[in-house]
Amino acid sequence: MNRWINIAILFSLAGCAATPEKAPDVDVNLLPNESIVAGINHNTVIDEEVLYLLMAAELAGQRNQYDLALDAYLQAAKRVDDPRIAERAVKIGLFLKDERRTQEALAVWLEKDGKNLGARKFALLLAIKNANRKSAVENINAMLQEDPAGFEAGLLELIKLFEKEGRAQFTYDALEEVSTQQPTQVSVLFLQAVLATMLPDNALAQEKISKALELQPDWNKAVIFQAQLAGRTGDLVKARRYLEKAVKQAPEDLQLRKMLIEVLVNTEAYDDAIRVCQNVLDEKPDDAESLVSIALIYAQQNQLDKAENYLEKLLSNPEWDDQASFYLGKLEMQKRRPEKALAWFDKVVDPRMAFDADMAGLSIVMNLKRQDEVEQRVLRMENKYPEQRLRILTTKAEFLNQQGDYQQAFDVLSAVLKEGPDNRDVLYARALIAEKMNRLDLLEADLLSILRKNPDDIGALNAMGYTLTDRGERYDEAEKYLKRAIELQPNEAVIIDSYGWLLFKKGQVEQALVYLQQAYDKQPENEIAAHLIEVLWSVGSKKEAKELFDSAYKKSPDDEYLLKVKKRVLQSGL
Repeated sequence: MNRWINIAILFSLAGCAATPEKAPDVDVNLLPNESIVAGINHNTVIDEEVLYLLMAAELAGQRNQYDLALDAYLQAAKRVDDPRIAERAVKIGLFLKDERRTQEALAVWLEKDGKNLGARKFALLLAIKNANRKSAVENINAMLQEDPAGFEAGLLELIKLFEKEGRAQFTYDALEEVSTQQPTQVSVLFLQAVLATMLPDNALAQEKISKALELQPDWNKAVIFQAQLAGRTGDLVKARRYLEKAVKQAPEDLQLRKMLIEVLVNTEAYDDAIRVCQNVLDEKPDDAESLVSIALIYAQQNQLDKAENYLEKLLSNPEWDDQASFYLGKLEMQKRRPEKALAWFDKVVDPRMAFDADMAGLSIVMNLKRQDEVEQRVLRMENKYPEQRLRILTTKAEFLNQQGDYQQAFDVLSAVLKEGPDNRDVLYARALIAEKMNRLDLLEADLLSILRKNPDDIGALNAMGYTLTDRGERYDEAEKYLKRAIELQPNEAVIIDSYGWLLFKKGQVEQALVYLQQAYDKQPENEIAAHLIEVLWSVGSKKEAKELFDSAYKKSPDDEYLLKVKKRVLQSGL
């Protein structure tokens, strides 16, 4: 085990609200090819002045003089009983972000064609933008009445438009008023559930979708949404139940079954996942997604031959052969056949997975200790993936480190840091190598650089505390770092081990034994075992120490930590 910890911090970003005053970007179809003048109904009464206004407006539009075009269309719209002219004025007004004239044109459009859904959408858009609750409710009700079938899709379009504009709460509240007026409208409840996830309030979303399903139990769209909510909150058992219900209601829906397979895999219900996959393949034997899914499930269960059989079926499919080659390479790695794995990885050319395949190939030749080939591959990958240069060079440094060429590994990482001096992972890797070079001054400098930027970096805290304990005998400083690391990560075995080792070095042997035993119980790694063996020996528990040593040494006779403790303990008569 390495003393150094790699900590991965996962975060979830909630969408940030944009500046409220900024108008949303709207595809207004500003200048359609057709001419308003040419398309006017012959029954429409139109005088010469109006005709002149329309021609002037179209000419201005062609010359990108949209402000003049808007004025002309707006004047013409008020004089002619043709709502298309007002519509054109609204679209140009939106494009220009001229709210006053847009509202004026919209009022004319609704006056001439109050049932027009396009007009209602634009009116609702402006109501939401301006937080005009009364107008929003009025237009939502009108859309619901005029187009109940298209209502949901129309609202979702507007909701998506305002997703980054901080209008989710306002729109939810407007829909709440509509829902109060029309409590049996399931589409309103569904839209509220969608908005609740944006707030974000998953409990509220669940409440609204549950009410929708009480009114319409067989609404598959709502059942699927309910499953997605459960998955978002980590309740995969519920997600599975909801999806199984949806599949039962719509057994012909292939995508639904694929969603269910994903949930089954995530809950480790592999046999059930295979059953559903096979069910899909019985109907569609060449379904590539299902072939990959079932192969990966078998691989997870270590049934590698079965996995291989399914992947080989994809090799004749040009769209999937690269993915099949990549996973066949993974299978060969599981079978401990690196040469065959390398051959498969080298077949992958699809840009979506070529880098991962090349990195896997590089890892293989590193493990095979083919130094010249490692150099060639690194150089080729630097040229092929310039945006991944940092990762490639860090991998090269790792290889040099494995080879014991610490100075060259240190130099490679130093060169990388010139391009990004604050890169945490590179600083951490270089500190690890500095420790092997016995350059504790460089180690400390790199770890302090990390801690200055993030005082709670657990890996750096632990590494600093352990090194000051084991190599520096600066116990008071070490305790400061390790106590903070334990506060942040009380159940991490490596940190518990570091703190136990510190207590031992300070002479608090009995207390050290408690910590080290706890660390070993959590993670029976060799370095922790070596510490525990030494402390057991020091308190006179020599039989127990020897039993622990024999057990660990039998599994790892070449482990450096065990060999070191063997030498120290042997000198005491083991």
